[in-house]
Amino acid sequence: MESDSAMVAFPLLTTPIESNYRACTIPYRFPSDNPRKATPTEIAWIDLFRNSIPSFKKRAESDTTVVDAPTKAEKFAQRYADILDDIKKDPESHGGPPDCILLCRLREQVLRELGFRDIFKKVKDEENTKAISLFPEVVHLNDDIEDGGKRLENLVRGIFAGNIFDLGSAQLAEVFSRDGMSFLASCQNLVPRPWVIDDFDTFKAKWNKKSWKKAVIFVDNSGADVILGILPFARELLKRGTQVVLAANDLPSINDVTYPELIEIISKLKDESGKLIGVDTSNLLIANSGNDLPVIDLTRVSQELAYLASDADLVILEGMGRGIETNLYAQFKCDSLKIGMVKHPEVAQFLGGRLYDCVFKYNEVLG
Repeated sequence: MESDSAMVAFPLLTTPIESNYRACTIPYRFPSDNPRKATPTEIAWIDLFRNSIPSFKKRAESDTTVVDAPTKAEKFAQRYADILDDIKKDPESHGGPPDCILLCRLREQVLRELGFRDIFKKVKDEENTKAISLFPEVVHLNDDIEDGGKRLENLVRGIFAGNIFDLGSAQLAEVFSRDGMSFLASCQNLVPRPWVIDDFDTFKAKWNKKSWKKAVIFVDNSGADVILGILPFARELLKRGTQVVLAANDLPSINDVTYPELIEIISKLKDESGKLIGVDTSNLLIANSGNDLPVIDLTRVSQELAYLASDADLVILEGMGRGIETNLYAQFKCDSLKIGMVKHPEVAQFLGGRLYDCVFKYNEVLG
């Protein structure tokens, strides 16, 4: 965990940050709600986190880096369930009232206190190896599309398809452990447009007319998500002359890709002349975001990322945790894109969309 003094606010947030930014999209409660009584929304979200306990426990049990992992995994399940019960009885216990950041943080704290550092490491490594082998095929399929607008749409569909690999969703964790996930099939099976938030046509019109000098992309999951979804899109930006900063987590959390893992992935994908399938990568930078959760509070990022991002003119937040649950309404001093798949029924209900619907929210800053 980085010390508080090392963390700073993301420099592109609209100021004053205090009145313009809150790292929680869905209001769990309102000022008029009784502070000692859990709201129906709080209860629904506490239940959602409770439903994820069995899949986390299963991953923890098989963590070979931890002595006596099965016993400690049982302790994790019990302790985290007890914390959730406490919050249900008294929303202000454990640093509440709860939001998705607090519920994620408490889960990570319990795991780390018991010695679990990265319970999804094995599955991340397996998925990264698989996705690396598919990368050339996915890139060539994109490169073969001559029409720029159609190629962009294909790249965006790839981001959504990759984003399905999310073991923080109980249903998806179950599907995944049963029969894995096919990236190309997922591309074909996305819900039809218009998506629940669909600014794609506006973005496409800008893409055809405008090029950004520097884009910061907050990446999400390992495997297909970052390798087959984000990297082909980042490569396309590089081809257009945009400098790209990929911001990845400092510490492991669920199956999110970490900063050291992302450096390793990219070194495996580059050829001997440092190119990404024919594209120069001297303008591709990897940054440690300073984050340690599957969601992100942009008032707390690393100084390194803040420095690299200060002159960016496009910010992209990808994935449900970062792009939808915590930052859907975040306002920036530059153009921004929030892109992710809706993988919790509670989020679908809040947005008025379908489960596995897509969010593509583009905001242009004029002037």
